[in-house]
Amino acid sequence: MKTHVERVQVRTAEREAVVNITSQVEAVVQKSGVTSGTCVVFAMHTTCAITINENADPDVKDDVLKGLARAFPRGGNYRHAEGNSDAHIKASVVGPSVTVIVDQGRLVLGTWQGIMLCEFDGPRQRTVAVQVQGI
Repeated sequence: MKTHVERVQVRTAEREAVVNITSQVEAVVQKSGVTSGTCVVFAMHTTCAITINENADPDVKDDVLKGLARAFPRGGNYRHAEGNSDAHIKASVVGPSVTVIVDQGRLVLGTWQGIMLCEFDGPRQRTVAVQVQGI
């Protein structure tokens, strides 16, 4: 069984953003040489997250951020002294990772799906670990 792990750097420009990282992940899959297996994409931080969502309409990204902001406002009555408790909660709700099937050397994603890094406490340089495992 072949395993390939690589870290991808993602630079975010705003405090909150949804960044499509599908092409960077796909490049790791191609480099791995794995033709059939799985790919795990993992955010190595506590204030950003990874999700799969629509990558065609940019309004979806905005709607996700607005919905999370309503549910977990930045100025909430939180105890964490750094002032970014909302970011920690949003990252926990969205989650740190996704797993995608690899078939014929490509990620198996739906027509409108993309892998997204959700930034909740930027701008920052983020590290995403990508593990491709063949079967």
